[in-house]
Amino acid sequence: MCDDEQSQCLLSDNMNSFEDELFRIEEYVSMALQYQRVSSTENDFVLEKVSVDGVIRDTIKKYAKIMIRRHIGMNYSGTVQEVYTDGKWLAFILEQLLSNAIKYTPQGFVKIETAKKANRFFITIKDTGIGIKAEDLPRVFEKGYTGYNGHADKKATGIGLYLCRQMADKLGHTIRMESEIGKGTKVWIGFDLDYADTRD
Repeated sequence: MCDDEQSQCLLSDNMNSFEDELFRIEEYVSMALQYQRVSSTENDFVLEKVSVDGVIRDTIKKYAKIMIRRHIGMNYSGTVQEVYTDGKWLAFILEQLLSNAIKYTPQGFVKIETAKKANRFFITIKDTGIGIKAEDLPRVFEKGYTGYNGHADKKATGIGLYLCRQMADKLGHTIRMESEIGKGTKVWIGFDLDYADTRD
């Protein structure tokens, strides 16, 4: 029979597992809703000047508990940059990318960096996870494509990165990925700082 300390540990583990599963379900529901919106013929976004730092910090906060439970470190130092985008959709893109980084990083850390080069601004999300096979990399943004990692993770849908690319294209942003098996993955989101808001 378990003593009190063992019972508490078991209860804590069960609660953590339950919270992780609930969080995953919420993500799937959110993804389904976003998929419907992206597929709509109407443009459900508004371009305006958005604080990049605020969106990044809100995204980190959303995944903080899961990262702590999985002992995954986070490195982000902040930025004062503002860009023209839709804050809600940028948050969705960052959440998908951070979710993937956490999912495929059994141990290590995730690093979010920002950089300005001429008239371009970049957000980079880098992890120390399992990486992506070279033959899978050109297809990761295709609808429904899960690749080798997706076959290993039976719950992978292959929709998250597809939505990221679709929304980035609609917003006029760029997104690209580099990865190496056993060394992690790096994703860039690029913004045009010369964008002019022509609305009345």
